[in-house]
Amino acid sequence: TWAVLSGVAEGERMIKTLDSIKKHLATKYGIVLFWPAFSEYHPELGYVSVFPPGLKENAAIFCHTNPWAMCAEAIAGRGEEAFNYWKTIAPAANNDIADKHWTEPYVYSQMIAGKEHKDFGQAKNSWLTGTAAWNFVAISQYILGVRPDFDGLIVDPCIPAKWKEYKVRRVWRGVTYNITVKNPNGVNKGVVKMTVDGKIVKGNKAPIFKDKKEHNIEVIMG
Repeated sequence: TWAVLSGVAEGERMIKTLDSIKKHLATKYGIVLFWPAFSEYHPELGYVSVFPPGLKENAAIFCHTNPWAMCAEAIAGRGEEAFNYWKTIAPAANNDIADKHWTEPYVYSQMIAGKEHKDFGQAKNSWLTGTAAWNFVAISQYILGVRPDFDGLIVDPCIPAKWKEYKVRRVWRGVTYNITVKNPNGVNKGVVKMTVDGKIVKGNKAPIFKDKKEHNIEVIMG
C-alpha cells in the first residue's frame, strides 16, 4: 500500500500492486498482513514467527493497516474497492456475524484472525489500536475526499458509482464549509465543476477564509 501512497508505484505498477493485494491478501473479513504465514519459529526473524499462523504479526488481519489500502485504492480511483475495504472491517458492518466476530459492535479490534487460523474472522484485542483514527482519515479524506491542504480545502471524492449525492460539514481553521457532492453520471472519481458560495472556482480546491463564517461548496463529479 505504501508503494502507492508514496508515489513509487504509478500507472500500471500501481494497478498491479493493488490487484495483487486484492488477489493474495484480501479476505471477506479484511486484508491480511502477508501470505503465506510462517509455520514455524525462525530465530533470524524473531517476533513475527512466534505466533501461530494467522494471528498477530504472523499474517493476521491487522486492522490498523487496512485503511492504507483504502487510501491507496482511492488514489487509484477505484471507489468500489476503497469503500468495500472500509465496510469489511467497520464494526457496525459486522453485526450480522457477531457470533463469529466476538467483539463490541462499536469499536475496532487490533486484529482479526487471518485465513490460515482456525478462528478466521474472530476479532481480538478490541480498543488496543489506532485503527479508528486511520479509518476516519480513509473515509473522510480519501473516500469522501475532503482533505485539508496548505492553501485550501481539497474536495476529491472516490466513491462507489451508485452514490448520487452526499453532504459533508467540515469545520477547518475556524470556518464551516458546507459541502454538497453530486454524482449525476455515476462515476467513481473526478471533479468537473466546483462552486464556492455560488461562484465557480478553478480546480477542486476551496480557498481559505478568515471570516469565521459558513461557506457553501457544491462539487459536480464526472
